[in-house]
Amino acid sequence: MPKIEVNEGLFFSLLGRRMERAELDLALQSAKAELDEWDTGTGGAGSAASDDGASARVIKIELNDTNRPDLWSTAGLARQLRLKDGATRPNYPFFSRQGEVQAASRRVIVEESVGSVRPFLAGFCVSGRGIDEAFLKDMIQTQEKLAWNFGRKRRSISMGIYRSAKIQWPVLYRAVEPRSVRFVPLQETREMDLLQILAEHPKGREYASILEGEPLHPLLLDSAGDVLSYPPIINSADLGAVQVGDTELFIELTGTDLPSVTLASSIVACDFADLGWKIEPVMVEYPWTTPFGRSVVFPWYFQKPLGIEAGRASRLLGKSLNVQQVALALSVMGSSVDIHGQYVSAWPAEYRNDFLHQVDLIEDIMIGVGMEYFTPERPRDFTIGRLTPIELLSRKAKGLLVGLGYQEMIYNYLGSGKDYLEKMGIDGTKVIRVANPMTENYEYVRNSPMPGLLGTESISSKAAYPHRIFEVGKVAFRDDGQNYGVSTRQYLGALSVHADSDFNEVSSQVATLLFYLNREFSVEEPVAGAEDPRFIPGRQAIMMYRGTAIGVYGEVHPRVLSAWGIGLPAAAVELDLDLLLA
Repeated sequence: MPKIEVNEGLFFSLLGRRMERAELDLALQSAKAELDEWDTGTGGAGSAASDDGASARVIKIELNDTNRPDLWSTAGLARQLRLKDGATRPNYPFFSRQGEVQAASRRVIVEESVGSVRPFLAGFCVSGRGIDEAFLKDMIQTQEKLAWNFGRKRRSISMGIYRSAKIQWPVLYRAVEPRSVRFVPLQETREMDLLQILAEHPKGREYASILEGEPLHPLLLDSAGDVLSYPPIINSADLGAVQVGDTELFIELTGTDLPSVTLASSIVACDFADLGWKIEPVMVEYPWTTPFGRSVVFPWYFQKPLGIEAGRASRLLGKSLNVQQVALALSVMGSSVDIHGQYVSAWPAEYRNDFLHQVDLIEDIMIGVGMEYFTPERPRDFTIGRLTPIELLSRKAKGLLVGLGYQEMIYNYLGSGKDYLEKMGIDGTKVIRVANPMTENYEYVRNSPMPGLLGTESISSKAAYPHRIFEVGKVAFRDDGQNYGVSTRQYLGALSVHADSDFNEVSSQVATLLFYLNREFSVEEPVAGAEDPRFIPGRQAIMMYRGTAIGVYGEVHPRVLSAWGIGLPAAAVELDLDLLLA
């Protein structure tokens, strides 16, 4: 979980009052955080800050939730505690919205060449009082936390800060051949080309894997040709060297996912605004159409509203709440709300994008109301822990497959559309897509264990054959018959790959498995035109148990094998274990 260090003087200045240790520890619950360490320094914990409010003492805080990157800074954390204290929800008039775009005198031009390597950029300018030492350290920490934790070690998000007064606008964002450009990076005194930076500079070596093998590398420069930075690696030693006392800055974020880049820029903009800086929007012009348009003025508000009835919140929380209490609790957590009868509509704060479902709103309501509102109750039912029937059946199935010569595997439950849909040849009608995936590699919830098994086989060609692997685990798919439209099932998947792998082999193994599971089954041939596209037509069978289809087995289709780069025949079985308990 993220840990941050906040300057005591700056933190309490933003909070508007001081707190003692016990009070701060309790208040941090509203941010799902806890006090890790308070530098006792001079005067001991809880002593008054220096007259100028710039105490050098440090408070170390651990955040217990990765869904709220807005809390990973001094300003963001102070904002949440200030709201819980009863402060008015802050107003950020500099945001552009659909149909309401702010004026922008500065532009960044994104060129077509970056589309294949790092396509998205968001940015804005700020002006105000000069940066002091405490704020500079906090700004660097925010930059690193967003890029490291939220940005997957700069792979999907990186951030750069520049001295805007020295920039010749418009700024250009383009991709270049890495040997064609030389500049002096931060912490260096000599000019280096981009490949030299990756090989010799400490930051270059640390993040070289992000751009490894790319023929073109991203570069940010102004209209005079001066380099701002080599994202996501390093700033230049000239325009990118921010110092104490600077009063005008340009902040940009680049990455591979536009909503994530946009949210990160919004978080930083709100932090600067809370610190008293003036936010000056910047227009970013794209050569292609993005989800927000071709010309986007950042900061940009893109979040969608979500609503809930007060009665539903009360039922899930087990405590009666009226509509005014629900609205107030959501406001305390930063949302803008409207009341329509017993229904509350909530617009997420500009710096948040973590509402996926009404349950997320209910969590905010619980935190906003306060845990002290809920009376602790002793459990009324006491039970002895034991394995569930499906777990007992799963363990027995695993033991049988190991006895048949199979090796157990374990895979992620999230994956890409390429693996789950394209390579498997299915249409994806029932596959569940994540609403705001951090990356396309974790965009879908798996509906079958087969993609994982085939993925393992695709990189195992050098191992001695035969290859026999299996997995027992959860899958999920759309099901209109369920309350939430989703069905979660316990599936068994097995794959056999070798030169003689065929329908007869997998058929005998399925019969052995179900015999020792004490389940009598039959097989049926799929109806013509309704065959499973993952298997060869005429070489696949549907397993039936008590009149219900419980799975399928057969020879894997050559098209599927080719998509995964598998060169030998393969046979597979997919079985719904939950149906065997019927």
